[in-house]
Amino acid sequence: MENTGCFSYRDGQLYTEDVPLRVIAAAAGTPVYIYSQTELTQRAAAYHDSLAAISPQGQVCFATKANSNPTLLRWLAGLGLGADVTSGGELFLALQAGFSPDKILFSGVGKRREEIELALDNNIHALQVESAQEFDLIGQIAAARQQAAPISFRLNPDVASETHPYISTGTKAHKFGLAAEEIRRLAPTAAAHPWLHLKGLAAHIGSQITRLEPFTQAVQLVLALAAQLKSQGISLSYLNVGGGLGIKYAEAETQDFSPPTIADWVQTVARPVAAAGYPVFMEPGRSIVGPAGLLLTHILYTKQQGSHNFVITDAGMTELIRPALYQAHHPIVPVLPRAGTPQTVDIVGPVCETGDVLGRNRTLPPLQPGDYLAILQAGAYGFVMSSNYNGRLRPAEVWVNGSKWQIIRPRQTWQQLEA
Repeated sequence: MENTGCFSYRDGQLYTEDVPLRVIAAAAGTPVYIYSQTELTQRAAAYHDSLAAISPQGQVCFATKANSNPTLLRWLAGLGLGADVTSGGELFLALQAGFSPDKILFSGVGKRREEIELALDNNIHALQVESAQEFDLIGQIAAARQQAAPISFRLNPDVASETHPYISTGTKAHKFGLAAEEIRRLAPTAAAHPWLHLKGLAAHIGSQITRLEPFTQAVQLVLALAAQLKSQGISLSYLNVGGGLGIKYAEAETQDFSPPTIADWVQTVARPVAAAGYPVFMEPGRSIVGPAGLLLTHILYTKQQGSHNFVITDAGMTELIRPALYQAHHPIVPVLPRAGTPQTVDIVGPVCETGDVLGRNRTLPPLQPGDYLAILQAGAYGFVMSSNYNGRLRPAEVWVNGSKWQIIRPRQTWQQLEA
């Protein structure tokens, strides 16, 4: 494994910052998510500082769907980030975490009336409109309340991205956003509405995208639509370039591959927008928190079945569903590597599903029951997608800062399954 600074081997064992993972495992148990404060801070700062140099009036809004742990959200709010939320629950968490309401964007194709009202109650920056019927409902609610409702339109730019189909969001085959012609139709109504305040345009084409070209194409389409609206006398106060920058999940055998850096991505998407005279908003999530987290698990059993060598761990698809849902690849490494001949194994969980596989055909040092494994790049879409399927308990979460660590979400108990 490459040493990354926040996760590294020292004296033959794996650390997060200055804390040995075996120490956390002994005290907090497994499975447990572990996050590096240093890594999270550095990645958030890379976005904040890169954008500030290009668009001082712009705003980085962390996509809370990637990780909504309250401690992490409070930390990011304290660093000056805003929040992109997709539900009333995420909006509640963002407000409780201390994000300034004027830095909160509310996305999502299925906003309920009470969620729209909660957004208006708290004077968030904008509701991002994703359908004509949602537009009508927001207008009705705003008129009934006699309160100006800030909105932006989410453009579906019909741009394909090379990512898993389940996390691609920017073509006409997807449920997200509005076609350009629909926005051109609705924008004059928004501009003339006494209780709607049209503030911006947004586009988001998907997640875990590792090339810059699709982003460039989407930004040009947003700029073209903004220019068309301007020619009709409709001015906008910002443009939102979305998020979706991928991270490196691959292991050593493909080290020649590397996604764009945060700075390169920000330069690519923000400079054209700033040059056109608009403040730039963006919604990164995975690329801020993904590399800052890992899932620590321990081995329950090993067994050979036919030609397969299975390593059965106490973490499974209920803790990290990405491999089962997206066929996602996460690096998996031993916390205390043993000497000996490496073996090719399937790392599987305890859930009663054949698809409960965390890693197939992984070549690892000899493994025994009781050994600890670290599943890396797991800070995004890990705990937030966990479940109680099979009566499983949601794992604990731990926050590491230098040589100090603390539990920031206790492990669920069996009694809480009744709640």
